[in-house]
Amino acid sequence: MDSMANISGTALYIAFVLYFIATIFFGATVKQKKQDTSKSVSGAIGITITMIGFLVQIVYFVTRWIASGHAPVSNLFEFMTFFGMGLVFAFIILYFIYKLNILGLFALPIAMIVIAYASVFPTEISPLSASLQSHWLYIHVTTVSLSYGILSISFVAGLIYLIRQIDQTRRSKRTTWLEVVLVSLFVFVGFSIISLVFNVSGYSAEFEYSFNGETVTTDYHLPPIVGPNEGNLLTGDRMNPFFEAPGWMQGVEASRKFNTIIWSTLTGLLLYGVVRLILRKRIGAAIQPLLKKVKPDLLDEVSYRAVAIGFPLFTLGGLIFASIWAHYAWDRFWGWDPKEVWALVTWFFYAAFLHLRLSRGWHGERSAWLAVGGFAIILFNLIAVNLVLAGLHSYA
Repeated sequence: MDSMANISGTALYIAFVLYFIATIFFGATVKQKKQDTSKSVSGAIGITITMIGFLVQIVYFVTRWIASGHAPVSNLFEFMTFFGMGLVFAFIILYFIYKLNILGLFALPIAMIVIAYASVFPTEISPLSASLQSHWLYIHVTTVSLSYGILSISFVAGLIYLIRQIDQTRRSKRTTWLEVVLVSLFVFVGFSIISLVFNVSGYSAEFEYSFNGETVTTDYHLPPIVGPNEGNLLTGDRMNPFFEAPGWMQGVEASRKFNTIIWSTLTGLLLYGVVRLILRKRIGAAIQPLLKKVKPDLLDEVSYRAVAIGFPLFTLGGLIFASIWAHYAWDRFWGWDPKEVWALVTWFFYAAFLHLRLSRGWHGERSAWLAVGGFAIILFNLIAVNLVLAGLHSYA
């Protein structure tokens, strides 16, 4: 089984590299002079490499399943890698419908960010707990992850639309909010980079602190900018934190997670600052000239279609299948767990998206902003709910 696990890890790495190469070929299509890039040789090569990468990622999924004995969607590493695979799958399907090469230039980097984000979490194969040993878990989680991937394509198309259409010649609230969205992507890249650097270096700092009247310990894998409230550093060779977490921050390992957020934000802002210095303009303003040949109406259509496909799938996986699994695992269909609450929030948001578009005529820029907002809710569900808010669904 160790050999299968090794094959699985190698396949995921190869898929990541292939997605990167495919992105370069999709990027080459924006420099072509002809208006119609749907028959571009670079685009054809890009989608071919993407499909090969997707098949290689399926090899990762199957071999990890064989090695673990269960569907590899039981921890945050496995869920996020499957989410990335679902995003790529959704892109491939929509590419063959719309022949939109620019979608690959944005969708594949987002998928790579998701996979890189997954890779900083523990990758060890572990047995399932009793509550997770159900086929409904596989059905629920894979359906939700796939729906997230499809809904993420709506965000990608909406983001391209906003960069394409918003006037970048002068600073405004719209350009500021658009830049905030782009900065957020840099923060995700920063999280992946800084976590990978210190994971490779083997950094670890151990703290002891009191939680609910008990003395507990926690390991920091990033240098402690913020330490636990009234905590003691047990590894004397590591730097002391600059300040302690506030007393109200009493969640399990809340200070360590807060420390990770600080490092991710600082690294992301540093990366963004370097890119801004190189470009000497806002990121959106630098990208906009590359999107002149893209038809905004087509982007608007792709964004809507992705929601029209992803929303029913999320309804099945995130509400119906999830309720069935919850009944098998905890003898109740609904319990107002944080994950369940935010699944409901996600469902209501995309229901409102479709209502506003179909009944109120929210097309174009307003629809694009809704697509961006929906993706923000998905990320909050994946990150804050899984890692910060305590609940039955929280991943370790």
